[in-house]
Amino acid sequence: MSNIQSDSKVEILIKKATDAAAVFSQLTQEHTDRIVKAVYQAGLKNRVKLAKMAVEETKIGVWQDKVIKNVVGSLLVYEDIKDMKTAGIISDDRELGIMEIAQPIGPILAIIPVTNPTSTVIFKILIALKTRNPVIISPHSKAIKSSVETARICYEAALSEDAPENCIQWARDGSESAEEAANHRAHSKALMSHPKLALILATGGSGIVKAAYASGTPAYGVGAGNVPVFIDKSAKIPFAVENILISKTFDNGTICASEQAVVVEKSIAKEVIEEFKKQKGYFLTEDEVVKVEKFAYDKERDSMSEFVVGQSVKRIAELAGINIPEGTRLLIAHQKKVGKDAPLSSEILCPIIAFYTADNFDTALSICIDLNFHGGMGHSASLYANDKQVIERFAMEMNAGRIVLNSPSSQGGVGGIYNKLHTSLTLGCGTTGKNITTDNVTALHLMNIQRVASRRENIRLFKLEKDLFFNEAISVSEFENKYNENYL
Repeated sequence: MSNIQSDSKVEILIKKATDAAAVFSQLTQEHTDRIVKAVYQAGLKNRVKLAKMAVEETKIGVWQDKVIKNVVGSLLVYEDIKDMKTAGIISDDRELGIMEIAQPIGPILAIIPVTNPTSTVIFKILIALKTRNPVIISPHSKAIKSSVETARICYEAALSEDAPENCIQWARDGSESAEEAANHRAHSKALMSHPKLALILATGGSGIVKAAYASGTPAYGVGAGNVPVFIDKSAKIPFAVENILISKTFDNGTICASEQAVVVEKSIAKEVIEEFKKQKGYFLTEDEVVKVEKFAYDKERDSMSEFVVGQSVKRIAELAGINIPEGTRLLIAHQKKVGKDAPLSSEILCPIIAFYTADNFDTALSICIDLNFHGGMGHSASLYANDKQVIERFAMEMNAGRIVLNSPSSQGGVGGIYNKLHTSLTLGCGTTGKNITTDNVTALHLMNIQRVASRRENIRLFKLEKDLFFNEAISVSEFENKYNENYL
């Protein structure tokens, strides 16, 4: 594809999106909500079909778990946003004299990750349509078919309720030539930096997120997880281990909020280890740790290997050349260091988890902080404890947008299942994670809010201003005395 052709394709996408935006801005809340309901129902109805498509195409994860992800991205997201006011007057505080009016922001580019293609498409479409914004889906190159099919299903459902034409588009459908596919990066760059694009919702690897931020277009991005989970002495150990396994093995560990390292104090380490073994966790020998490291971590790229993401325990063992017991659910690697010298202390999105033993709580907390700084700044942290002081200190010292307490971190982080966080598949990491928010990004982030401010005089300041500007007899020192009496 030549640059001219690429630019032409971008202009067509943007033109259609801006035309849709003009129509969308005129829709009522009631009409908008009918569209959103139809789309969620279509996504939910096709949850099994789309889950199977995603696994077949990407070779990542477990289709049964991706069914649940599709339920999260459709039903739970819908339940979270359905009652939000996103059109017209959304609040009117007569006492303060401030009326708020929601306005759509305009065309949104939704970048889709390979790990959660169909559920993320449904989620981003729902929050975009709820706020009356057209959306352009940009699928991962390894998940084009499943992403586009999801978008197509949602689009047809939206049109059935008289949604604006082209309110949902996709940047590629897999039909392009080899030359066009090779030039897709330039095409994406042109799309991200287009002056009429309002916002980018960037979910994916660090490269695409950085590109979104560098585009000049406002963007909500994500960051790496590398989530530490601390099991305190006050926790119920069998319960904690069970929940960690539920989380870390879900869809073969592909959720960025999944636990990456278990940290325990020496006084309970033996009990925790035995419980993991009882629940089919396998502790690697030193030699096996080395073999798994070589397969799971790409030292040249300084990140997890793409070949390990979302793979089963059995497949990982085969590729790493190790023998594990039948029925093993999780590979566990004893670690003493955090950083580049310990590859398994990094984020690895599969059923592998690091294990640290600390002499005391202070040391355990330091290890959790080190793990967080090593590759998960601002994302999430997990804690199993029933001691209020432990909970408060852990939460205050961890640099994480989400502290998931006594719950599976994967499912807890996305919200709506084990807690009342906004259900989202785009988890902000705050400024330390190079994001603009620590929130679970949702429809609330996709509106411009106008505020009509009625006159409400600040009586004290108003009187002082009158004295200063309309009373020629008052001296500067007298004015300062009056100011000090009223404000200091």
